[in-house]
Amino acid sequence: MKHGKNFTLGEYVIIKKPELVEAGDNVRISDFCRISSACEIGSDCEIATGTYISGGDGKYKFKMGSYSSLAAGVRIWLSSNDYVNELVTHSVPEVKEIQGNVTMEKFTGIGTNSVIMPNNHIPEGVSIGALSFVPSNYKFEPWTVYAGRPIKPIKKRNKENILKTLKKLGLLDKGE
Repeated sequence: MKHGKNFTLGEYVIIKKPELVEAGDNVRISDFCRISSACEIGSDCEIATGTYISGGDGKYKFKMGSYSSLAAGVRIWLSSNDYVNELVTHSVPEVKEIQGNVTMEKFTGIGTNSVIMPNNHIPEGVSIGALSFVPSNYKFEPWTVYAGRPIKPIKKRNKENILKTLKKLGLLDKGE
């Protein structure tokens, strides 16, 4: 696994294919997380206790933009059975799965025990509330709060205040 400076990895983390995982500076992955997919984690990110990132067998990737977080118990799936059109088993080779990358851009967060299905692009500034379900190919609007099962937009986030705070702390360039 490649990582930047100030990287913290919990004692009880399982990374099945460390050669497929890289992380930037100031990243913390807490105990009892399991990563079995290709991952690219930006800087200043946190992955909280009990999070799973799974599926895709290295063909698909989870990308997490800088200043983002996954709360405790989040599940990110890069492949899943298709419960409508296919058998629900992995033992039959012809069974097709729902597959795809999951990308979180900068300044995003996913709340406790939420589930993100394959093939999702979560744009800059999106926040997803706890216990939410994100179906495959969901269409998000940047800087919006979402929640529910399935999710729906709740309200806009205060982009100006968030960026102002980061600039004040010297964590962003003046141009951002």
